[in-house]
Amino acid sequence: MGSPIPMACQDWANTKAAYRFLSNPDVSEREILDGHFQATASRVAAVEGPTLVLQDTTEFSFRRNRPEAIGAIGYSPSRRGEDGRFRLHTVCGLLMHGSLAITPEGLPLGLAAIRFWSRARFKGTAALKRHVNPTRVPIEAKESMRWLANMQAATTLLGDPDRLVHIGDRENDIYEFFCAAQEAGTHFLVRTCVDRLAGDGGHTVATEMAEVAVAGHHLVEIGEGAIAKVALRYRRVHVLPPIGKQKRYPDLDLTIIHAHEEGAPEGRPAIDWKLITDLLVTSAADAVRMLPWYGMRWKIEVFHKILKSGCRAEDARLRTAERLVNLIALFCILSWRRFWMTMINRAALEASPRLALDDDEIALLNRLHPVRPAGDAAASLGTYLTQIARLGGYLARANDPPPGNTVMWRGWSRLMDIKLGASLANPTCG
Repeated sequence: MGSPIPMACQDWANTKAAYRFLSNPDVSEREILDGHFQATASRVAAVEGPTLVLQDTTEFSFRRNRPEAIGAIGYSPSRRGEDGRFRLHTVCGLLMHGSLAITPEGLPLGLAAIRFWSRARFKGTAALKRHVNPTRVPIEAKESMRWLANMQAATTLLGDPDRLVHIGDRENDIYEFFCAAQEAGTHFLVRTCVDRLAGDGGHTVATEMAEVAVAGHHLVEIGEGAIAKVALRYRRVHVLPPIGKQKRYPDLDLTIIHAHEEGAPEGRPAIDWKLITDLLVTSAADAVRMLPWYGMRWKIEVFHKILKSGCRAEDARLRTAERLVNLIALFCILSWRRFWMTMINRAALEASPRLALDDDEIALLNRLHPVRPAGDAAASLGTYLTQIARLGGYLARANDPPPGNTVMWRGWSRLMDIKLGASLANPTCG
């Protein structure tokens, strides 16, 4: 995990087989991820209550002599020219938009939809925007369509759309997305940045929310024991589509939740969250329940970090977009698995260790760190996962927080090396 393909494969025959697999025209990310998607649907069906579906986009940048074989993701300044201005160079790479299903407590259940692309495919839209107001460009011709496509794909895969709540940041504040979610019978919770027309069209959402009295206060932990007190406002608002799209899209009745920190805290900006949802909010308790749901959005950022820092996806040396996409699809499954093992250690401490480990791994951990009698069936999953984290440098002191993804990754990699050594020694050492 995180090693170059030749190191992971160990010899030329296996390395060549891996290259052939990744370059096979009959292999795509769809085939690679299909089994994982079906397993995600099974895990979602096995849990009760609402399921949060997080969406976000990440970029993978690469350095290549022939960047046209992969594509472009944007421009970046390189060095100053003779006129003193920065020269721009094209950044070679891919973009990935994913949907990650999690429980309200933060346990990742798996990926529900993924799409890859490079911006070279959207040159026509960029040219169109120079002559047309972007709000009048059809959503089908924009990159923003990925938000709708992933929502529809995830809803179809997971089923029971009324249980799903699709969560996105301000880039997901798209009126067409709201309409598509309503048509699919599912729900959304999005951080809003657009001040839309409301009511009869003579005022905006911000104007209407300015009239709403504070419904209550809520304490928010912002890290290192610091607590912020936010004032809550909410109202059901009749929201109108953009002027250029009012003939195509209907008006919607949506709930606006505004969480604002009163006063100016020292050393940081005040908390100011404006959320929009189709869910009903009838009390301050309902609004408070949804704030942590949106706060879970950062977990898809953690998933992206595992992809890049753990699997080192951007270090891959494959030369074409198709091969890189297939490799990243494999990394997505590995990254989810490692993320799941970190979070299951917090969500199901007393579960059976066989939920995540096989008999050989349990036996090895019993010999490495025998905190209980060897082979004791009463040892819990949390006990064994903590031992794996200790192999990665976790100290397991009484007041230490639960182990994170980095120590779990290092510990699991070390355990796999130990397991390989044990399997090689068994025929000669008993």
